Amino acid sequence: MEIAPSRKALTHERILDTAARAIRRAGFQGVGVADIMKEAGLTHGGFYAHFASRDALLVEALEHAGRQSAERIARGNAVREAKGASPFRALIEGYLSDRHLSNAEEGCAVAALASEMPRQAPEVRSAAAQRVRGLVERVGDTLPADAAPGTATAVASQMVGALQLARALGNNAEGRALLAANRSALLAQHDTPVPG
Repeated sequence: MEIAPSRKALTHERILDTAARAIRRAGFQGVGVADIMKEAGLTHGGFYAHFASRDALLVEALEHAGRQSAERIARGNAVREAKGASPFRALIEGYLSDRHLSNAEEGCAVAALASEMPRQAPEVRSAAAQRVRGLVERVGDTLPADAAPGTATAVASQMVGALQLARALGNNAEGRALLAANRSALLAQHDTPVPG
C-alpha cells in the first residue's frame, strides 16, 4: 500500500517546482526567497520550515531541475527511438530542438545556469557540478562503447554551448539555424544508425 505524501512534503515539492522553474528562467540571482514563496502561493515566513537557507533551496532546486530534465529527456528519447532513431540521434534532436530553444523555464539547468555556476556558494557549485556530470553521463550512455575518451564531454559541451548561443540570438530564424547546424554536425560526426 502506497502512503500518500504529507502536506509538508507536498508543500516542499511545490516550492521546489517553483524554484526550479525560476532558476532556469531568471538565473540564481533571480531567485529571491520572498518571490519564490509568493509564486508558490505561500507566505515568506514558512520558508524556514523547509530550508535552512537560500543556498539550501538552490541546491535542492538544482537537483529537482536535474531530475525533471532527465525525465523529460527520457520520455522524448523513448518516443524518438520508437520511431527508429538511435539513442544518440534521439538525444541530440531533443536537446537541440526548437522547443528547447523557446522553453528555458522547463529546459536544461546546465544550459540556463552554466555561466553563473562558478560564482555560487560551495554547496551550490557542488550541486551544479553534479548536473554537469549527469549530462555528460547521459551523453556517454548514447555513444558507442568504442567512442574515444572525452567524446561525451566534448559533445555535451557543444550541446550546451549551442543552446546558449541560440538562446542569445533568440527564438527566431537565426537561433533555429544555429541549432540546426549543430544538430547536423554532431549527427554527422557521432551518430550510429540503428541496425534495421
